[in-house]
Amino acid sequence: MKTNILYSKGKNDECMTLAYGVRPIIKYIPQNAVVWCPFDREDSEFVKQIREAGHKVIATHRDNGQDFYTYEPDENWDCIVSNPPFTNKRKIFERALSFGKPFALIMTNTWLNDSAPVQLFKNKGLQLLLFDSRMVFKNNGIIQNKITFNSSYYCWNFLPQDIVMEELIKPSNLEAHVLF
Repeated sequence: MKTNILYSKGKNDECMTLAYGVRPIIKYIPQNAVVWCPFDREDSEFVKQIREAGHKVIATHRDNGQDFYTYEPDENWDCIVSNPPFTNKRKIFERALSFGKPFALIMTNTWLNDSAPVQLFKNKGLQLLLFDSRMVFKNNGIIQNKITFNSSYYCWNFLPQDIVMEELIKPSNLEAHVLF
């Protein structure tokens, strides 16, 4: 029964990160790294922003038959950076850890109340990039302005220290539409 809860299915998992939510992680990507964005189409802000910063990006998405649970790019890659679905969190992080390569994945901070992160990262060293305000996401082309939780980058072997806190710099045009 506990496993069923940890591997629960959800709806509304195709929420897109806006550019301002991608920018803070870019400075932590190693120079000349090939970045795999396993939950991203070519039009994703992860793909666009990381490429703009000068990194090579491999973008894959389940819509293209590239399911993160079974697919790995043939091309060599150095780290994973993305916003995965918030359901099946445990499976996503198990798979990310299985590669033994650095990663930075956005996840809701409420997941820290679950036992799964403790079990997964107990002997591995979870790192967090925390923000002073909530990220908003785009779903079906609409910015979701009623986000009820904070999100952070959950990282492994990615940040210079285990907890990094930063200001999340939002574009001024979001201020009128977002509840904090």
